[in-house]
Amino acid sequence: MVVPHAKMELRSLGNTGLKVSAVGFGASPLGSHYSPVAEDDAVAAVREAFRLGINFFDTSPYYGRTLSEKVLGKALKALQVPRSDYIVATKCGRYVEGFDFSAERVRKSIDESLEHLELDYVDILHCHDIEFASLDQIVSETIPALQKLKEEGKLRFIGITGLPFHIFSYVLDRVAPGTINVILSYCHYSVNDSTLLDLLPYLKSKGVGVISASPLSMALLTEQGPPEWHPAPPELK
Repeated sequence: MVVPHAKMELRSLGNTGLKVSAVGFGASPLGSHYSPVAEDDAVAAVREAFRLGINFFDTSPYYGRTLSEKVLGKALKALQVPRSDYIVATKCGRYVEGFDFSAERVRKSIDESLEHLELDYVDILHCHDIEFASLDQIVSETIPALQKLKEEGKLRFIGITGLPFHIFSYVLDRVAPGTINVILSYCHYSVNDSTLLDLLPYLKSKGVGVISASPLSMALLTEQGPPEWHPAPPELK
């Protein structure tokens, strides 16, 4: 059994009541999303993160063709701690084969994710990169489907993710208050881009928790440098 470090700061995530570690564990590398990662190393990384006080783990079926979810599930199980000791977020709508935010696929997706993660529920289920979908479909079909799954106990809170900011206001302005609990924004709060700060007052007014992902801008700010597919212009790279 792993005992977490007592000094990690915990923060309230919007109005969810969740107390998440100030630093979370983005689990896309567990699926060898950037470079190969051995399973033993992945499990050891999750164990060390938890020991240091990290209690929030974020993944997606898209990362590594579901490998990230499977390895994270195995690693969390190996901690041998109560389920309430860690918070898990995964995603739906984006898969290796493409995007599908239909109610039918969302329902199938959460069942698949729970099987991969070896969990009975996830704390947060995000709609993954909704800028590639019809935002009206997200509002009228996807979110209602997630609300039903929430009622069934398969997820606790609903989130949306994406790169451009307009997607968040479009959806949040069209659903009832409290429907969307969390947003995940990436690459907008780092040394090369801090524009997320401008959006925070609006998000706070909506009572939405904010997760700032990819502080290293998808490997742009690492010594290794970004992968070929990275969208940054050549001069920034």
